[in-house]
Amino acid sequence: MADPDLTALVLVCSLKASPARSSSELLGTQLLAAMAPHGVTGRVIRVLDHDVKPGVETDMGDGDEWPAIRTAILASDILVIATPTWMGQHSSVCMRVLERLDAELSELDDEGRPQVYPRVAALAVVGNEDGAHHVSADVFQALDDVGFTLPAQAVTYWNGAAMHKTDYQDLDETPEETAAATKLVATNTAHLARVLRDHPYPPVG
Repeated sequence: MADPDLTALVLVCSLKASPARSSSELLGTQLLAAMAPHGVTGRVIRVLDHDVKPGVETDMGDGDEWPAIRTAILASDILVIATPTWMGQHSSVCMRVLERLDAELSELDDEGRPQVYPRVAALAVVGNEDGAHHVSADVFQALDDVGFTLPAQAVTYWNGAAMHKTDYQDLDETPEETAAATKLVATNTAHLARVLRDHPYPPVG
């Protein structure tokens, strides 16, 4: 086990606030646990537990709780977004997170780079229809746009058979394929985060 020298933040974009059970939170927590042998510690935030205002600024004022979440993102080496799939799409809560992250395009460091540049992002997706690839495409593009770096095969997911009502959290055990994907994402994400920490991107221009 590597010494714990990296940190991760899991943003759970469930449509259910705590303390309701969440399959997205379960898979996100499993991914965080899988990073532990690679020297990663971290925390989980369920976004719906906080008053995240609509908008594309770092602080929308009037009780907006996104600034505290943003501080936690910038204090971490790795960002994991965990989202359910609804109607083949990522959740509206996940969309709110991506909209707020849009502000990072204007938040540059002293060398002209977005402040999220040194950070690696990964994704955990659950749902009951085959929407994981579509969700990954949309969320990956948004994260890349604002400056996060994505490792190879940066998503772990579980989709049940179409038109059934089983939740991931209600399975008797984690499917081997999902467990293997979670382990791979953890390995690749921790590796890339360590590389970027030791060898950051050059200044812009």
